[in-house]
Amino acid sequence: MTIDNPIAEQIAGWLQTAQEAVVFTGAGMSTESGIPDFRSPGGVWAKYQPVMFQDFVSSDAARREYWRQKCEAHGEFGAARPNTGHKVLANWEAAGRLRAVITQNIDGLHQAAGSRRVLELHGTAMEIVCLSCERRFEPEPMMAAFRETGTAPHCEACGGYLKSATVSFGQSLPEAVLAEAWQLARKSDLFLVLGSSLVVEPAASLPRFARQHGARLVIINRDPTEQDATAQAVLHEPLGAALAEIDRSLQPRA
Repeated sequence: MTIDNPIAEQIAGWLQTAQEAVVFTGAGMSTESGIPDFRSPGGVWAKYQPVMFQDFVSSDAARREYWRQKCEAHGEFGAARPNTGHKVLANWEAAGRLRAVITQNIDGLHQAAGSRRVLELHGTAMEIVCLSCERRFEPEPMMAAFRETGTAPHCEACGGYLKSATVSFGQSLPEAVLAEAWQLARKSDLFLVLGSSLVVEPAASLPRFARQHGARLVIINRDPTEQDATAQAVLHEPLGAALAEIDRSLQPRA
């Protein structure tokens, strides 16, 4: 699918001249890879009550329910591949047009597409972490063990609780990652929001912060957001098609 939109050409012009372009992505970035938005009718939150972090650390039953949900979601993540939008962003970074990607997503698809500087605000589902010693593990053996035993796994090194290296409800965002994201937003001259409803804080404040510090704000999302009115450009188009159209409008670097 292609689009013919003069706004896409305008965004390409801004990207052409930007020195500190930053992208912020949400769940809509990965829906074209087959990963449902958590809030969509087929998403995880529509089917299950999320396990709060405090419950995870205090209740064996909560840990088992957490692992049951993660095993179901892991199949979707494992089968997903980067889509056109992921690949366009990776190419922009490689060409020196993009400073970094800040993402709310946990699927690792930006890295799989070739993006190198990716700030994962909500962690990654591609690793399992021990809450005690912080040792990291590949997820699939842990998932297989849970499917076989129904028992939430423990760290083989220290016996601590193991969970996905993602940020659960009630768990703090990684401070160093969030601090770097604020710094990137402050320095940016072009801030592109892609596939985010901009309702989850504190991440939703990053575009406002960038705008307040002089960045042009671009929002490309399927549905309207509360920050559309403050953006210099808004597209309600499929992300892959919109980014491909912007990419086609770019002129080669001198």
